[in-house]
Amino acid sequence: MYKSCISGESILPSIFLLCVALCYSSLALAKGTSSDVPLYKNPDANVEDRVEDLLKRMTLEEKIGQMTQVERSIANSSNIEQYFFGSILSGGGSVPSERASPTDWMDMIDGFQKAALSTRLGIPLMYGIDAVHGNNNVYGATIFPHNIGLGCTREPDLLKRIGTATALEARGTGIPYVFAPCLAVCRNPSWGRCYESYGEDPDLVRSMTEIIPGLQGNPSGVGIPSVDTQRNVAATAKHFVGDGGTLNGIDEGNTLSSFRRFVGTHMAPYFDAIAKGVATIMISYSSYNGQKMHTNQFLISHVLKKQLQFKGMVISDWMGLDRSTDPWGANYTNSVRLGINAGLDMIMVPFNYTIFQESVLSLVQSKSIPMKRINDAVRRILRVKFTLGLFEHPYADRSLTSMVGSQAHRDLAREAVRKSLVLLKNGNPGSTPLLPLDRKASKILVAGSHANDIGNQCGGWTITWQGSSGNTTKGTTILEGIESAVSSETEVVFKESPDASFAKNKGFAYAVVVVGEQPYAEYVGDNFNLTIPKEGIETINNVCSAVKCVVVLISGRPLVIEPYLPMVEAFVAAWLPGTEGQGVSDVLFGDYPFQGKLSRTWFKTVNQLPMNVGDKHYDPLFDYGFGLHY
Repeated sequence: MYKSCISGESILPSIFLLCVALCYSSLALAKGTSSDVPLYKNPDANVEDRVEDLLKRMTLEEKIGQMTQVERSIANSSNIEQYFFGSILSGGGSVPSERASPTDWMDMIDGFQKAALSTRLGIPLMYGIDAVHGNNNVYGATIFPHNIGLGCTREPDLLKRIGTATALEARGTGIPYVFAPCLAVCRNPSWGRCYESYGEDPDLVRSMTEIIPGLQGNPSGVGIPSVDTQRNVAATAKHFVGDGGTLNGIDEGNTLSSFRRFVGTHMAPYFDAIAKGVATIMISYSSYNGQKMHTNQFLISHVLKKQLQFKGMVISDWMGLDRSTDPWGANYTNSVRLGINAGLDMIMVPFNYTIFQESVLSLVQSKSIPMKRINDAVRRILRVKFTLGLFEHPYADRSLTSMVGSQAHRDLAREAVRKSLVLLKNGNPGSTPLLPLDRKASKILVAGSHANDIGNQCGGWTITWQGSSGNTTKGTTILEGIESAVSSETEVVFKESPDASFAKNKGFAYAVVVVGEQPYAEYVGDNFNLTIPKEGIETINNVCSAVKCVVVLISGRPLVIEPYLPMVEAFVAAWLPGTEGQGVSDVLFGDYPFQGKLSRTWFKTVNQLPMNVGDKHYDPLFDYGFGLHY
């Protein structure tokens, strides 16, 4: 029959035309491209055409649903189907179960996805998580050094490789969307999020945006969200904009600046992020010259979307609209009006979704929010989802579970630790440098609260929001790294908090003292003294007064160290190195050289703050970019 139709043999002209139409209709049905199959479900169609086709099919309630992101702890099949949630997230420490496996994560996320796909239009949801230094909520995942340490490497290609690994570990738990990287330019180390910044210099932060093509794959065009494959994830540049420049370094505070300086310092990294196709941008809790960023229509709609031509999705931070007023939540409906009209596309609710959706619905009906603004928001959300391939591949790829905590990724993290370490001192005048350490010494002392503690060396945003001390996840402590590096004949003695007499006359060739800050995140970490915690100071005094020592400082920022430098032979800034403590011992014993350079100016006293490279009165203890070598 088909052959006859094509040739037209033995068929009258009118019947021939009908026959051809029927044949091609049959072929179209076989390929799934008939008029009965919506255009938005055709994977071969142009993304923009698919977006427009789906958008015109949606009700207002379905559109508002797509703009809603809720926390996993309150999501279930019933409310997903009823309220059409566009996204679900894990807040810091929000997990399916304690020490959940990659399969547990996939089962949970696939369950949510199944409910979303059962809705009228079958729009898949997008699951998001804070993967800020690896897939850091997940037990057993590889935890990379925090950004302040990565900035010291000065290696954009390393950041790209870390992005690729992080994407694989996120996909290995079924997660296609990460709230990273943080592109803050931290101008005051008192800020509790300073370790989330790559450094104080906008040019350095701009270079580190190479993590974005690692996470997402190679860019497709300026301002256009780009996610290459199902082994990549949608990234989030955050927090737009000025979060690292607040007065006195107060988290969620006010950044005071001329517009020209503001753009040159704080907005500059976003130019690169957009050029590299970042899929989403998260808005900052902070204010710019007194106006909350979550309601700043000029910077979001005019600058970001119009002038910078960002085509991706703009998302609020956690309860960002609630926190745009003082007290939080006052006149919430007005905050919703201001935020959405400012240009927010998806709202991280994360709990009171009914109040949010009712507010948006009433504001649209009263024309307080134009329908054009709703359509713009949903258009951007759908664009990211189509780019992610969620309509074709909504469920987790079970073959990727082995990526979580893989040896290849741990080796990469160990490399990143080695390259992030900064040597600040090695030897006193007239003495032989202590480093590299003698691995064949007969007896050595390892001391300090951070020497044998995975949680302390990972810092905040690790398993839980604030992080915590102890064996919080799988990894290698610095003590374990030292023990594996020394000769089999070397006796390694560990004492977390030795008293003044412990190290005296015990035959120690040298001591390694590992001390630092306790884990923290966000405003909990705001600190205006920036001193080493008391127990760390006591350990330095007790050990280094009795035996030659190297101090390894674990911290999310520079701390006051000038008073202790004369009593130590060597001093190393190790930042927050993550799970691979062997990276520290690799360099201490000379298997690899020190190569890290300070991503932050190291001050003498806190009275000098804020102090950054290029300032008129610049008198640091160690300059920005300082770093000794063997």
